[in-house]
Amino acid sequence: MSPPGGKSAESPTASRTTNGGATTTAPAPQGSPTAGHGGPSVQAGARTLAGRTVVIDPGHNSGNFRHSSEIDQKVNIGTNRKECDTTGTSTNGGYTEASFTLDVSRRLRELLTARGAKVVLTHDADRAWGPCIDERAKIGNAARADAVVSVHADGSAVGHRGFHVILPARVREGAADTAKIVGPSRELGERIAAQFARATGTAPANYLGSGTGLDVRDDLGGLNLSTVPKVFVECGNMRDPKDAQLLTSAAWRQRAAQGIADGIATYLKG
Repeated sequence: MSPPGGKSAESPTASRTTNGGATTTAPAPQGSPTAGHGGPSVQAGARTLAGRTVVIDPGHNSGNFRHSSEIDQKVNIGTNRKECDTTGTSTNGGYTEASFTLDVSRRLRELLTARGAKVVLTHDADRAWGPCIDERAKIGNAARADAVVSVHADGSAVGHRGFHVILPARVREGAADTAKIVGPSRELGERIAAQFARATGTAPANYLGSGTGLDVRDDLGGLNLSTVPKVFVECGNMRDPKDAQLLTSAAWRQRAAQGIADGIATYLKG
């Protein structure tokens, strides 16, 4: 992440600083996808999203740390070249971002599928590493998704708390042209931010300056290369003990998934 935030969802420098011993193991996601259901929601039985396609992108991969040479290979992100993927961050107790993002993504898939949506995950513990950031964008594009959400958690300083949603900037350079997705992506991000706060009871990040929980960036290939509405959701700061306590709770992760699902649903229903 650019200052004053923590790790970037794709930044190799920041993620390397959070590797240490904590990411030499990759614990399985904690809790079951149905545990601790909470927060307000559209009724799961009402198939209000039938005919809609949502792509969920669990940030990073628990196997990335074993494949440093592969993920260090640079790929085209539209405006320049960047490392294929990173290891992500972790809590001080060793719960990895990759485990967190996959767990929340699976819960989110269950909630959206119950509402009738077709849900595609960019990966589901079915590959040793990756996918690369350009491939993640291509998966959403190929699915002609109505919405794409990349699930992450930040790795910022202690005292930096709260969630934020990253939106694509207006970029037209090289292989990147976000003109058509900037507006709908902002609407998607605004809906998710509102519903995430409501479902989880957490506030927008206190370290981004705007206080809205929305952050516009032009340096993320996952956004630059997308041709469909897409946002990144940084659910909290894994390096802050208070946020980490939430992120490691299965019940809270269910509420996080609920908030994202509610945001996607309100966006798709207009």
